[in-house]
Amino acid sequence: MTIQFFCPSCNDIIGFPDKHAGRRARCTNCGQFFIIPSENYKKPKKVKLQEEKGDPLPGFYRAVFVDNWKLFFDSENVTSLAFVIAVVCFKFFTSGSPCCAYVTYYAVWGWLFGFYLNIIYETAFEIDKLPEINLGTSITFLWYIIKPLFLFSITLAVVLLPCIIRYIILKEQGLSLYDILHSRLLQVLFISGLFLFPIAILTTSVGQTFTMFRPDYLLGPVLKAFFPYSVTVLLLIAAAYLEIETTQFTGAGLPTTAGHLAMNFAVQVIAIFAMRSIGLFHRHYNCYLAW
Repeated sequence: MTIQFFCPSCNDIIGFPDKHAGRRARCTNCGQFFIIPSENYKKPKKVKLQEEKGDPLPGFYRAVFVDNWKLFFDSENVTSLAFVIAVVCFKFFTSGSPCCAYVTYYAVWGWLFGFYLNIIYETAFEIDKLPEINLGTSITFLWYIIKPLFLFSITLAVVLLPCIIRYIILKEQGLSLYDILHSRLLQVLFISGLFLFPIAILTTSVGQTFTMFRPDYLLGPVLKAFFPYSVTVLLLIAAAYLEIETTQFTGAGLPTTAGHLAMNFAVQVIAIFAMRSIGLFHRHYNCYLAW
């Protein structure tokens, strides 16, 4: 259930899931902090101005590398973890089917992307457990797949926009694909775009709008908390690299199949760490976020 209410400062309408009632949040339109009310259209309590500022919350590295392990041993997360395991197994064993390989691929990653977005959102709002599984009806289930794919794709396109524009310019100049891909500026723009992806997907997940994709909103917190932010980037790189290197079901012997499946599970463990680290970045360095 969603609780709707008006911002106590700019009167913009806001909605939060009812499980966040009583927690602190911020209006994405004007930046006002408030306490999420427990009833629809109840006036939220403003958080005083002096509480909006402050120093970063300590303990980021411990939360990422130590506390995150607790998720995998918490009985409250059994259902979520079991479903992730089932989804990975489904992807693993059906990937070789010529009739449904692509459908399976996009359906699984659409659901996983939605799961990742929920991890970021709930971690940012101090919920230290994995998101609950909600499959919905046949129509909403399809939406749960399409929407995350769309959000991830648009977010990635935004951060890579300078790279895309440079690619088009080089293409119009008649350069070969080899020369284009070996353009030093294009490579720098591509790497820079990927480096900004975690803060961009944090904005998409928590801010839930594309209107805050401003350079100062994205670059400010990255520059002020560069090393903690780099941890999120490295975890994402590790998950992406391991996913590229994984092998799906090939019909090989049991030991080989078990090893390949274990690699697929390892991808999801690192991915959960990466998404949690993005949410923890919001939690610990919220004072640097302009939105």
